[in-house]
Amino acid sequence: MTTTEKFQPPMPECWGHRGASAAFPENTLASFEQAIRDGSEGLESDVHVTADDVLVMFHDITLDRTTNSQGEIAYLPYFGDDGIEHVRTSEQPAQQIPTFEQLCGLLMKEGNRNVRLCIDIKPNNDPDRLFRLMKETVQKFPDYERELAPRLMLGLWHPKFLLPAKKYVPTLFRLHIGASVSDARNYFWDDCNAFSMCFPILVNSEGQKFLQEAKAANKDVMVWTVNRIDEMVEATRWGVKAILTDRTDVLQSLRKEMQQDFLATEKKYVSPFFGWTNFRYYTPTAWAYGHFCSQKVIERAGVRMP
Repeated sequence: MTTTEKFQPPMPECWGHRGASAAFPENTLASFEQAIRDGSEGLESDVHVTADDVLVMFHDITLDRTTNSQGEIAYLPYFGDDGIEHVRTSEQPAQQIPTFEQLCGLLMKEGNRNVRLCIDIKPNNDPDRLFRLMKETVQKFPDYERELAPRLMLGLWHPKFLLPAKKYVPTLFRLHIGASVSDARNYFWDDCNAFSMCFPILVNSEGQKFLQEAKAANKDVMVWTVNRIDEMVEATRWGVKAILTDRTDVLQSLRKEMQQDFLATEKKYVSPFFGWTNFRYYTPTAWAYGHFCSQKVIERAGVRMP
């Protein structure tokens, strides 16, 4: 048997992107609970601050796209007669918008204390306010220093969050979320121990070089948002730490198949010409998307990269 035939990469962790959002409304307790039931090692969710200083797990700046209400979260209270606590998702089964404290409570339940959480810090947030409130919330839980804080990861898009994170929540793990290899290298390499990168930008030679550099520096790489089976297999071949997916049940089943025989699974699902099968993988497209994301981050953060 040749060396190639013996190739069996380690299995990546499964992280529920906004929970098991292919099964339940995104960023809801039902979605998070399903991802955990599916066997996910981690969850990913987004955070915003309401007008009355409540941290809510929600992706968009406004409620408009995914709920039965409207308005910008930063200007709305969570509690009260007209508060976000009464808002429900438009996708069925209708769910409440959860708070960061509620999600931490879920993580602290017996049986869930092995699950980690990547908190996607949206660039429009005020860093000092956000991390101060986060610190106060985490410290509400008994034995938080041992049981909760080590499982929380701050996903940072903009470097303006680095110093405040170190000031208010220095014990929380920091990772960079992005779609630009150059941004990861230039602004986050020294201050983050992991990188959560958009899958297509890692397909080309520059992305593969970044993966090797991260591995040599003992830095983990995660990929988002991977819902196609061939991309899940390819990311596994790369040796990524975790795959963020909406389809946690699919990835769990695929991991079992890959563990039995990775090469057979790869042959079954992945084209020999994988890098040419989708225009998203082409270097100009990947660069353009990365540039677009960087500009949106700057726009939302209100300040340029240093």
